Amino acid sequence: MIDLRSDTVTQPTDAMREAILRAPVGDDVYGDDPTVVELERRTAEILGKEAAVYMPTGTMTNQLAVRAHTESGDTVLTGPGAHLWFGEGGAPSPIAGVVIQPLDGVRGVFNGDTLRAALPLGEPYRPARWSGPPRLVCTENTVNAAGGSIWPLETQRDVIEAAREAGLATHLDGARLWHATAATGIAEIEYADGFDTVSVCFSKALGAPMGSALAGSARQIERARRFKQLYGGGFRQAGMMAAGALHALDHHRDRLGEDHRRARVLAEGLAKMPGIDIDLKAVQTNIVRFRLREMAAPRLVDLCAEADIALLASDRESLRAVPHLHTTDGDIERVLDVVGRALT
Repeated sequence: MIDLRSDTVTQPTDAMREAILRAPVGDDVYGDDPTVVELERRTAEILGKEAAVYMPTGTMTNQLAVRAHTESGDTVLTGPGAHLWFGEGGAPSPIAGVVIQPLDGVRGVFNGDTLRAALPLGEPYRPARWSGPPRLVCTENTVNAAGGSIWPLETQRDVIEAAREAGLATHLDGARLWHATAATGIAEIEYADGFDTVSVCFSKALGAPMGSALAGSARQIERARRFKQLYGGGFRQAGMMAAGALHALDHHRDRLGEDHRRARVLAEGLAKMPGIDIDLKAVQTNIVRFRLREMAAPRLVDLCAEADIALLASDRESLRAVPHLHTTDGDIERVLDVVGRALT
């Protein structure tokens, strides 16, 4: 099976399995699992933050960041199609009790002026208590729904400055931040600079079996640890999984450019096919999103499955393909051949 549904379908490499097998472990609920402690230290260091906390999933890191920054009834401002809004089971409402206010943007990216324009006017005849007070601004880099597009660093800084002016907290969903760094050469610590909290994922781009981390100030991360326990995120011998993440940090970041190259080859091949619409400018990292003009997307998924190729239908017209750790050049050629024949 050539599985391009997501970069979460990867399997641990032999070297990663060996690291997992030999990991020293403790009890993470008591804070004494040495491999988890090391992963948290390394992650905080990479992102330039005081502390980090390891959690089972990216949904948990994002949603507990929202919970830690807000109170029930607050408003959270995000980019259009933000994953923490539409891709995490509707979690902001039941977990944090917040209202999501999506902002206009291009490929998931908005600027400081857009944020300023969305804030309450503060005029005397409209009391602020009429609506949920804005409390948190969340960005996503890279932007999953926009095909893995990258935030320009200056635009990101502009948004952070606008948030500071308004007294708002900031959170970066950096599930695939590793890909932004691989594509631009801008270090993760630069992308993370200025955000109150940053989440990163080890089971997507880096191919670890599970886990994400939330980084921020020591005070903010201690608050997040409280909610991690509250919502059932307490591990025991979590060092085994943390060892996979540590191995991925050390050995899988440098190869991410291969995923970008294969995504570009796939996208350019699809763009030549009749019946397919694709924005090549949006293919900036490893995610390829395309639209069918005539065939229903689930139908193409079925035809590809018959040829042992797995794609993901986003809706009735659109699909996603994501090259990853186990994707080869031959796989991309095979996918293009099968899709081309299916559309003719």
